[in-house]
Amino acid sequence: MSTVPPPFPTPQESVGHPELLQLGTALEPDEPCLRADAARNRARLLEAAARLVAERGADAVTMEAVAAEACVGKGTVFRRFGDRTGLLTALLDHSEKKFQAAFLAGPPPLGPGAPPVERLRAFGRAMLRRSADELELQLAAEPGASRRFTAPPRRVLRHHVAMLLRQAVPEADCELLSHTLMGQLDPALIHHLTRQCGIPMARLEDAWVDLVDRVTGTATGG
Repeated sequence: MSTVPPPFPTPQESVGHPELLQLGTALEPDEPCLRADAARNRARLLEAAARLVAERGADAVTMEAVAAEACVGKGTVFRRFGDRTGLLTALLDHSEKKFQAAFLAGPPPLGPGAPPVERLRAFGRAMLRRSADELELQLAAEPGASRRFTAPPRRVLRHHVAMLLRQAVPEADCELLSHTLMGQLDPALIHHLTRQCGIPMARLEDAWVDLVDRVTGTATGG
């Protein structure tokens, strides 16, 4: 006999997915596992990459450029991050962890304690605002087609959306619906709509809320 999940997910329920704790890349061991000198070198490389982003934009961040900026050999950068995508993902790792902490254990409505539909609305708004701040870097760090939907950060976000959907509309195919909703938060689409079409971010936020309400059956119409 099936049971209906409780209306308000708890932090324990949120971390029930092992994927929710997997950020960064497989080439990045947790900081406590790094030797002190390796941790310092990694921080130095990330600082060099961040300077390049701030001064010349994300397109200027190549393995060679970071090596030159940090005054190390190119091989050192490849050994630490694997490739350019791994390096850019590491640059985004801090904000990724901060955002994850906010929706797993932060205050409602983004964090636990609010109804699932309210949390979905808040999640999309927060994602859109984060993308507005980091759009160029997010685009540069976008994995290739074969890894786009399996990269740990993307899986974290989609699993969270699927969990909230199961709370709101347990009878729906929430796995597929979560992909549909995440499509509206895709950095490439946000870039197209805001930079190429000139659509203000406020309109994207309103469209997200409208989509959530329609998917969950809470739209008022009119």
